[in-house]
Amino acid sequence: MVTTKNANSAGAAPYFWDEACKQLMKKDRVMKRLIPQFGDACLQTRGDAFVTLARSVVGQQISVKAAQTVWDRFTLLPRKMTPGNVLKLKVDDMRAAGLSVRKVEYLVDLALNFDNGALHVSDWEGMGDDEIVAELVSIRGIGRWTAEMFLIFHLMRPNVLPLDDVGLINGISRNYFSGEVVSRSDAREVAAAWAPYCTVATWYIWRSLDPVPVDY
Repeated sequence: MVTTKNANSAGAAPYFWDEACKQLMKKDRVMKRLIPQFGDACLQTRGDAFVTLARSVVGQQISVKAAQTVWDRFTLLPRKMTPGNVLKLKVDDMRAAGLSVRKVEYLVDLALNFDNGALHVSDWEGMGDDEIVAELVSIRGIGRWTAEMFLIFHLMRPNVLPLDDVGLINGISRNYFSGEVVSRSDAREVAAAWAPYCTVATWYIWRSLDPVPVDY
């Protein structure tokens, strides 16, 4: 079981952020340089589990700009973006918003899993990261990367290391290896100094590549 402080409302800083920054700056030379560059900026959450996962499905394999365009069209279809309302939508209308046949299937499956109680949403705060990932990847269209982004951006778990994330690998390459190609093993070695705050270090590595924070 995991005990977390469930006090992360949308827009609030994670409860662990300040302590994590102090520890990372003590333990890691790159973090000591990076963290002061971004002032009070920190990880933010949208605060809605279904919306967070639905956005990630819409954004798969397309650019951020294209994903935003499709999402904006899609959100006009239901009165409110809830699993039940998505299940009432017509496939033709979803396709007209710019969604592929496969993504329509994924979104419907995601909505079904929320609507029929297959996901243990109310238990997530007390479940371990790996348990939640296992539950989420059982849904069509949700892979490990998406599940880990959910742990970071929705549940705000402090120690997530998304080794499938291209930005993280590129950022480690640039900041620790002078741009040389980095393996997952190399990345894991660097991140050993980040624990138990890999999420926070990852966020700052992302910022080193793109100062504008991304949310999901």
